[in-house]
Amino acid sequence: MKHKGEVFQHFLNFKAMVEKEKGVSIKCLRFDGGGEYFSNEFSEYLKEHGIQRKYSCSYSPQQNGIAKRKNKHIIKIAHVMLNEKNLPNYFWAKAETTAIYIMNRTPTTTVHGITPEEKFIGKKPNVSHIRVFGCIAYVHVPDEKRSKLNPKAEKCIFIGYSSKQNIYKCFNPSTRKLQLSRDVMFDAESCNGYPYPWLPNTHPYPWVNGWVMGMGLDTWVGNGWVSQHLAPVLLSSFILVMD
Repeated sequence: MKHKGEVFQHFLNFKAMVEKEKGVSIKCLRFDGGGEYFSNEFSEYLKEHGIQRKYSCSYSPQQNGIAKRKNKHIIKIAHVMLNEKNLPNYFWAKAETTAIYIMNRTPTTTVHGITPEEKFIGKKPNVSHIRVFGCIAYVHVPDEKRSKLNPKAEKCIFIGYSSKQNIYKCFNPSTRKLQLSRDVMFDAESCNGYPYPWLPNTHPYPWVNGWVMGMGLDTWVGNGWVSQHLAPVLLSSFILVMD
């Protein structure tokens, strides 16, 4: 999500997914009092569907402590993941999304020792596909896209999972493009603690360099804006009361 104005549409998507999958309706929406939740369109929709709105007081983050701590936790994990493999800061979004993906499949005392994924769907998640973020990944090139003498694989960096397909996301520094494939060989110990001499220090899109690299990762995520607006990918970002 690039703009706060997109919150309403993401909420509609989230509501449709939850109600379709769980067969229950949202009765209450709790948030931190951000102005994006008070648009006329958002307010009218909540009123029309009988959804109660509750929010914290201004300048009182302690009333929203659970969400604040979770946001901070996500940022810390993403920071470690980037530094462990010496990846450039422009991978922060992929690192945070991957951190959330793994956290939703990790047991926690919050839901009595099971995983958030299992609590939500009622089935133990399969974690056999989990790989080391930032490691070297050799992505198979289909026969249709190469000649007999061309390499059968491309050297990439593993940067996450797809929520829509059973495939891996890999970044190819040579072409500066995202590769999506299920046929990938991983080198989990590769470049562990060493820089990637072949990895560009700037983002493929110039406007991202000025947006992220210019501000610095710590400055940009320090105010919690990033993880707050990754809410659509974190099941627990919306605190819901369902019937």
